[in-house]
Amino acid sequence: MRLLSYFLGVLLTMGTSPAVAQTAAIPPWAVPTDNPIEERQIVFEHGGARLSGTLFVPKDGKLHAAVIALHGAQAPLRSAPLYRHLTEVMPRLGIAVLLYDRRGSGASTSGGAPAGNFDLLADDAVAAFARLSRERDIDPRRIGFWGLSQGGWLTILAAKKEQRAAFAIAVSGPMSAADVQMNFAVSNILRIQGKSQETIDRAIAARTAVDDYVRGKATRVAAERAEAGIRNEPWYADTWIKGNIDDPEWRQQIGNDPLRALFGSRVPTLIVFGQADPWVPVAASLAALRAHHAESPQITVRVIDGADHAMMLGVASAQQVDARFATNATPNAPAYFALLGVWLQRIIMP
Repeated sequence: MRLLSYFLGVLLTMGTSPAVAQTAAIPPWAVPTDNPIEERQIVFEHGGARLSGTLFVPKDGKLHAAVIALHGAQAPLRSAPLYRHLTEVMPRLGIAVLLYDRRGSGASTSGGAPAGNFDLLADDAVAAFARLSRERDIDPRRIGFWGLSQGGWLTILAAKKEQRAAFAIAVSGPMSAADVQMNFAVSNILRIQGKSQETIDRAIAARTAVDDYVRGKATRVAAERAEAGIRNEPWYADTWIKGNIDDPEWRQQIGNDPLRALFGSRVPTLIVFGQADPWVPVAASLAALRAHHAESPQITVRVIDGADHAMMLGVASAQQVDARFATNATPNAPAYFALLGVWLQRIIMP
């Protein structure tokens, strides 16, 4: 249970101010680390893009398992706080971590392609898998994917495409189409803001009309009329409807089915939800997974008590649905860390 013990112990240094722990001066009475970590720059190409990342790997001369982190929608850069817990914990357990800037962000080029195409982003992760497999100290049989939020969805897609992956960890990834997930989220955003049920119903009706057109089930005239009916409302921006009617990325996203990818995979997969997640329809996702339990023996599903979308505890509801907060989100739920340790120990540790 070495992994579990370490994950629990590391919580002492991953409290409310992780940045302080990173920047604090080392006291003169401290001993040298017995877990030296090398930060190695990794560059790989896919789909016309040049993707730039950093590999965090223990400097002990051994062959290591590795985690490839896939991006949350609001966390495209490897430097995002969201990924800090991976780089602080995994290498010290003998597991390397690859973080890279999403295509079109940071030091990664776009390759002329949109950054919101789920299939393309999952294929980028598969290219990262191939690149990492060539590293001298990485065991190609023990490389897997991790992702939170949109990254959780991409993790499932990447694992379906790369069946040699040792594992996939999908955190707060909805088991529903993107439009269903966003209708759930918008309802909660407006509810948290204190809006009436009538307002919520208007917002969801407008979103549904636009999505019906995007899916080819309704006319453009009907979609435009529905959106125009709420455009002047003060809460219009909180419906996340603007631009969807002509957005090819949104068309591609709502046509993606995470369940189809999941049930076509043989990769051991851990699916984690927060009990109090306002962004993801957790109850519906659990029901869908249970309904197909016999088709997916490789799946482990867990719900973290009290956790929100980012696996955080004690965050006010208004902050949880503020997209700006997502750029600073840092998981801090002890049960989440413990679960990662126990599950990874069972799947990949020798």
